Amino acid sequence: MSNETVENFYAFKVGAMWRYFKKQHFSFWMICGYLFFEFVKPQALFPQIDFLPWAQLLLMGAMVGAFIDPTVKWVSSASNVLIVLFFITILISILCAIYTDVAQQHFTLFFSWFVIYFLIINIVNTPQRLYLFLLIYLLAAGKIALGTSKSWAFRGFSFTSWGLMGPKGYFQNSGELAILMLMLFPLAFYMYQYLKDKVLWWEKALLIAFWVCPILTILGASSRGAQVALVVQLAVMFRKSLFRIKPLIGIMVLCTSLYYLLPQEQKDRFSSAGDDKTSEQRLLYWKHGWEMMKDYPITGVGYFNFIPYYEAHFSYDMLYPRAQLPHNIFIQVGTDAGFIALIFFIMIIGYCFTAIWRFLALKTESLFNNIAVGLAIGVLGFLVAGQFVTVSYYPFLWVHLAFIVCLTKINKPVSRSKYSLNAAKK
Repeated sequence: MSNETVENFYAFKVGAMWRYFKKQHFSFWMICGYLFFEFVKPQALFPQIDFLPWAQLLLMGAMVGAFIDPTVKWVSSASNVLIVLFFITILISILCAIYTDVAQQHFTLFFSWFVIYFLIINIVNTPQRLYLFLLIYLLAAGKIALGTSKSWAFRGFSFTSWGLMGPKGYFQNSGELAILMLMLFPLAFYMYQYLKDKVLWWEKALLIAFWVCPILTILGASSRGAQVALVVQLAVMFRKSLFRIKPLIGIMVLCTSLYYLLPQEQKDRFSSAGDDKTSEQRLLYWKHGWEMMKDYPITGVGYFNFIPYYEAHFSYDMLYPRAQLPHNIFIQVGTDAGFIALIFFIMIIGYCFTAIWRFLALKTESLFNNIAVGLAIGVLGFLVAGQFVTVSYYPFLWVHLAFIVCLTKINKPVSRSKYSLNAAKK
């Protein structure tokens, strides 16, 4: 077993991390490789290597590795029960869908994250593995944030109707890109808060970039929902500083700067919220989505059946030539699979907050405390922004859920073993 501790990795000590990484089992290499290829997508940057389905192969490798890795033990968690029950309701909704062919076409969208969740919580089973895995996520999402914020700066922080575009895949659309930034920003910020006095200047600068650039990307993405979510995140993060003069001045300066950085066209979009064509159509989606849920309370109209059902039954309330998904995570799940699925979905989100609250109640001094807060604020951002976009089956919630399970399950042996984050100080 490697003698490297998590403290030896702060913040980007490549040598120490590589010594630990190369001694790990094949399963951990594969799950890290999958995360890297799914988020960074090097095959898109270097087309010459785009001759194999790398992400799928790495995922299969992680599945095989999980069965032969002697360190992998089954991890029990209340979230396991919830996600299995949610998955069952999705399967039932596919079988009972009005448009079965449409439902079947989208089956793998959630199923893949269902599998990935279980692989992560069982393979990422030590503090060192968790830190490295989180760091890959931080660097991958941070790379996207650096690139998109740079693009916005180079066009003079101007407004465009399409906002900013991420790499092909889950984060290409401006709205989904902004939600990734909402998940990254608090995680990077709280890691910076803990590590800023423990690392070299360039590491500190990189950590700062990883929480500043996501804010810039959110502002440039032209997503009103994500910008509202950012305001909620900032309010929660700095709620204790509102009654202290010096922090309050800093918060006011930050908010004023962000306001003036926001393009005028985006400010106008907020002024017209509720009255513009986009808002009116979304309100109609929510209204008729609620009607669908009441008409089909047990199984919904079917997994991803919202669009064809809406076009067939509510064509008189289509302000655009084609219907879209309902632009709300709760309406999406409720219309897809009914109220039972929606209850499980809400319970999963609730688990994220309660698990973090219980973890923080242990009052242990470690970087993982800060990481826990960052993960919780990220889920809050997803929850708020999710009221305006349709991302229930995207990686945001499911990857963070896996992180939270890993964090809380690793904590118990951490406090009593040589893996303790405080071990090096004793």
